[in-house]
Amino acid sequence: MAAARAVAALGAAFLLAAGVQASKYSREANEGLAAAGAKRREAGEFRVVRLNQIWEKAQRLHLSAVKLAELHSDLKLQEKDELSWKKLKAEGLDEDGEKEAKLRRNLNVIMTKYGMNGKKDSQLVDTNYIKDGTESDTLDDPRLEKLWSKAKNSGKFSDEELDKLWREFKHHKEKIREYNILLETVSRTEDIHKNVINPSEENLVKEEILHNKHRELKDKLRSINQGFERLRKVSHQGYDTTSEFEEPRVIDLWDMAKSANFTEKELESFREELKHFEAKIEKHHHYQKQLEISHQKLKHIEGTGDKDHLNRNKEKYAMLEEKTKELGYKVKKHLQDLSSRISQGLQHNEL
Repeated sequence: MAAARAVAALGAAFLLAAGVQASKYSREANEGLAAAGAKRREAGEFRVVRLNQIWEKAQRLHLSAVKLAELHSDLKLQEKDELSWKKLKAEGLDEDGEKEAKLRRNLNVIMTKYGMNGKKDSQLVDTNYIKDGTESDTLDDPRLEKLWSKAKNSGKFSDEELDKLWREFKHHKEKIREYNILLETVSRTEDIHKNVINPSEENLVKEEILHNKHRELKDKLRSINQGFERLRKVSHQGYDTTSEFEEPRVIDLWDMAKSANFTEKELESFREELKHFEAKIEKHHHYQKQLEISHQKLKHIEGTGDKDHLNRNKEKYAMLEEKTKELGYKVKKHLQDLSSRISQGLQHNEL
């Protein structure tokens, strides 16, 4: 009996030590993350000068902590694509300039999305997770407003389902906005192209770039139309209890994947990957919420004058900020990869 008690005590001591060690490693990892962020900021946030200039400008804007972290993730993805393009260009693999044009287009979308393109009305409504509410926001589209009003007053949805549906409506609004930004870019390029009198090899290259832009517009428009049909169906019939995805971006990808030229085995594999992607998005949402809460708390503590308390919360905020940026980048990169695979499948259908 005494031996059993001794073994139990030894086991408890071991578990306690392991817990302390795990906590220590977790704390060290978080501190390391915050320190890495501080070191990177000293050296320059990005390796591309233009992106650093945009980031520095963004610091002076009144963006929420969550929106700033989102911008950082967008710029990080842009940086990856620009560095990859520089390598391709050095190897002479972007002779028609198509990839360079796409990079400029993507940067224009980012600048417009965060209100940094010089237009006063271009900035998105701030949608952080503390202040966001369905009553104080608009969908900027009469069809969406009418559909949302019907769904909200239908009595078919629980509060939780209404929150979920609102996220889908907001996502759809965002898709329309990105389509309009791209359409404006294409229209501007076409106007320049029409003003060129002498046809040349260079102009043929520009035509190919425009063709690729139109394909991108076509993909986006297809996604918008499918998304609207889904919203219309859900608004009238309610949620299907057998639906396996909840995140709007994942639902979009799954709907488009089913229209792509995938075999049954490939579609099943894609479905499994989407489950992992949705879990990644949920984790990112969790950190976005924690970051916003930490930001609000930090502003409150700054007014109290308690320096020790302030320093502790600054450390926590820095860790959450870095984690949110990191996860945001991973989500956007994964979304880019999945969208590219579907786009290739859809193009194959059209051949």
